[in-house]
Amino acid sequence: MSNSTQESSTPQQAAAAMWGKGGRHYDDVSFAISDALAHAAQRLNAQPRQRILDIATGTGWSARNVARMGARVTGVDIAGDLLAAARELSAHVEPKIVFELGDAERLPFEGESFDGVISTFGVMFAPDQARAASEIARVCRPGGRLVLATWVPDGAVARFFALIAKHSGAPPPAASPIAWGDPAHVEKLLGGAFDLKFEPGVSNAYHDTPEDVWQWYVRGFGPLRQLSESLPEDRLAALRHDLDAYHAPYAVPAGLHIKREYLLTIGRRK
Repeated sequence: MSNSTQESSTPQQAAAAMWGKGGRHYDDVSFAISDALAHAAQRLNAQPRQRILDIATGTGWSARNVARMGARVTGVDIAGDLLAAARELSAHVEPKIVFELGDAERLPFEGESFDGVISTFGVMFAPDQARAASEIARVCRPGGRLVLATWVPDGAVARFFALIAKHSGAPPPAASPIAWGDPAHVEKLLGGAFDLKFEPGVSNAYHDTPEDVWQWYVRGFGPLRQLSESLPEDRLAALRHDLDAYHAPYAVPAGLHIKREYLLTIGRRK
């Protein structure tokens, strides 16, 4: 990756810096949604010695889930800090997982290189959705399996991202990542290359207090960590107030039970 000032200011580099800001602590974010990640890996149903690609692997949680089935997994991500954590956290795994720096819109692999492709709340954040979908289809062999886990429109995560956008003042993306949670949209992106099925899911996370959730976010979740570090004290307090209000409906006698709705896309390459 070039260190030039020009390249460091590209959207891809900015996104890599944002998502990578949590470093190894991002693995705690994956832990909190690990039920959804396990759902995706089980539906992929990878077989021993199959070659599987995990796109936007983060700290490698889904890559490790798939490797436990004996598959030969490659994880790719734009954030070098997350890949460094993934290599460390996955050092014990057999078969050994290969982690490579790469962009979902320009995957560094030959066509039909993989028997299956998985992405859990990752590829949905690629800015050019059509190009990312085209790359998924290009690298998956005919008959190969595809599984995507994506957050749904009007769900808990959609409301959470709307809250972050409100406080960041950033313009909305040209194409919403949450659109990947709409089966009709996914059919437009991938239906020409894959036979698709869809399965809804709900990820369940448990925290003692709103303070616990706040600390969890600002340690490991790059977008909120970056935002919290950039805001003056008064605006940071307003963000914290709104996040506490967002989590209030999830209060239960034991603490907080946060439910995040998602869509699983299950495909077979034509």
